[in-house]
Amino acid sequence: MKPELMLLAWAVILTLAQMLVAATGAASQYGPLPLFGNREGLAPLTGWAGRAQRAHRNMLENLVLFAAVVLAAAVVGRSNSMTLLGAQLFFWGRVAYAVCYLGGIPYLRTASWLVSLIGIVLILIQLF
Repeated sequence: MKPELMLLAWAVILTLAQMLVAATGAASQYGPLPLFGNREGLAPLTGWAGRAQRAHRNMLENLVLFAAVVLAAAVVGRSNSMTLLGAQLFFWGRVAYAVCYLGGIPYLRTASWLVSLIGIVLILIQLF
């Protein structure tokens, strides 16, 4: 398996971990029973639980873009050192983003998001 595809698999694992952290945060604020329902009328999550939820949603948005460029590069055979660097930047940038967001570190969070975005762009450039 190409290393970029392995990093995509790890990004999915990271997304699943963020989902579990966000669900734990929601359960800590609402209790478990309201989460079994349709969740209408629940107050917005606050504190670390709200940050975990927002970080997870942001990961979902970015995972779609990352998966698209990694899979496109694999299909057209454009895997090279630049696509690998892009995949590494994306993955480690997203790890840092999740930690910074959960910890409430605003400027470093934004910088790590930018690193992950640069990773996507590096892969995208290789498609043209």
